[in-house]
Amino acid sequence: MSARNSRANKAAARERLRLERERQAKKDRIRRQLVVAVSTVAVLAAAGGIGYAVMQANKPSAWEAAKDAKVVKPKNSEGENGTTIVVGKPTAKKTLEVYEDSRCPVCATFEQAVGETVKKDVDAGKYKLKYIGATFIDNSDNGEGSKNALSALGAALDVSPEAFMDYKAALYSANFHPEESDDKFAEDAYLLEVADSVDALKNNAAFKKNVENGTFDSWALKMSKTFDDSGVTGTPTLKMDGKKVVAEGSDNAPMTVEQFNAAVDKALKG
Repeated sequence: MSARNSRANKAAARERLRLERERQAKKDRIRRQLVVAVSTVAVLAAAGGIGYAVMQANKPSAWEAAKDAKVVKPKNSEGENGTTIVVGKPTAKKTLEVYEDSRCPVCATFEQAVGETVKKDVDAGKYKLKYIGATFIDNSDNGEGSKNALSALGAALDVSPEAFMDYKAALYSANFHPEESDDKFAEDAYLLEVADSVDALKNNAAFKKNVENGTFDSWALKMSKTFDDSGVTGTPTLKMDGKKVVAEGSDNAPMTVEQFNAAVDKALKG
């Protein structure tokens, strides 16, 4: 091999090496740019996620928002904010006040034992029924079921007084009433499942919409305040003419039909 060919081969080899180094340097530069870009996106995403989480954490819950929302009164309600619910014949001279919390297990026992008797009396015009709903169990158990069920009762009242009474009975029934510690009424789907047992509410699109949209959430809070302002401290509590209706020899609501009939007849005589 001549000296000239040797020098040419060496020059060509150096040029190939230079080009290879340039290509490698370019690849390294692109890789670094990609790493920086991905890292930046990750940081921004994390920051955005944190910001979103903070925003969500600071966002008021549906029930907190309902405190300041405009009150929608259910049809068939009376009084300021629609918190007066009276069911029965206008000709009935007396009114039985019933104070209940939808999650209350003792209320469920009362309704299962005496509820049908109350309904028959009201239908017969023996007395009217005034309902006052409470939500204090939510406060003690950090739940939402009492409020949510009360809002759904507002949706039932919006359909008719009869739908309200039937739905209240269904909520307290042995088939549907959960344990006090089980906040099942907080689930709209469960409240709608219960409603399927009431003819006037089954497949009722307006009722379903009102439950799912929380149309009467603010109303439920106003009703709860009515209970709080009443001075009643426990449920179930029955009153007539401002006096408690209790089982004979007790300060508690009558829990059997016999006790109830005796107590109500005494109150009606007054």
